[in-house]
Amino acid sequence: MTTEIEWWDYDDADEMAAAVAGDVQFIIESAIDARGAAVIALAGGKTPLPIYEKLAAAKLDWKRVTIVPGDDRLVPLGDPLSNVTAIGKVFIPRGARVIPLISATVADYKAAGRAADAILQDLHWPLDLCLLGVGGDGHAASIFPGPDFDEALNGPNERRAVGVMPDPLPPEAPVARVTLSKAAIVSARALMIAVTGQAKRDVLEQAIEQGASSNYPVGRILADVELPVDIHWAA
Repeated sequence: MTTEIEWWDYDDADEMAAAVAGDVQFIIESAIDARGAAVIALAGGKTPLPIYEKLAAAKLDWKRVTIVPGDDRLVPLGDPLSNVTAIGKVFIPRGARVIPLISATVADYKAAGRAADAILQDLHWPLDLCLLGVGGDGHAASIFPGPDFDEALNGPNERRAVGVMPDPLPPEAPVARVTLSKAAIVSARALMIAVTGQAKRDVLEQAIEQGASSNYPVGRILADVELPVDIHWAA
């Protein structure tokens, strides 16, 4: 490992949500003060939604905040599996700019990845914050084992997004994805992970210990991060 990992433990998910929301608010405020705007990537799924609800209540200059999902599924806007739909429902009413990575007109996942990369190339970079979740199998964003695993992990540093087809497909969402590349994630000015449950903590601890040779995608990602990483965990 080349970076410092700091664990923050909480009694329950609500306490964690309040703390993470406060930290994200500070990062956004600092970015706006320094550069006039903030660009952040937020994790999908259900675990971080309480964080987002608390964050949305913060008194921020939301019109200066741009949000992208750290990954998304190749599904239409409005689909229950769409990460940007869930994020947008929370933050668009506050005035934030929420940018989809998935176009309804692109069906091929490789082409979708190229289109997402083009969208991100137009944004201020690096990200001011990348907030990740971690799956029980150790994936982060949508960097999964499969035919596109090496490209997502080791593609050109300038590539910000890539289309991926997990193998095997996750049963809860058996579709292709677009994900931030490892290079995009590790270049962020701040990197945070928020997880719940002992099983995911065990996976994270193993991944961190294994480092660059980890069997878990999150271990491969964290091995290349040079800034401190905050891991927020609730039982």
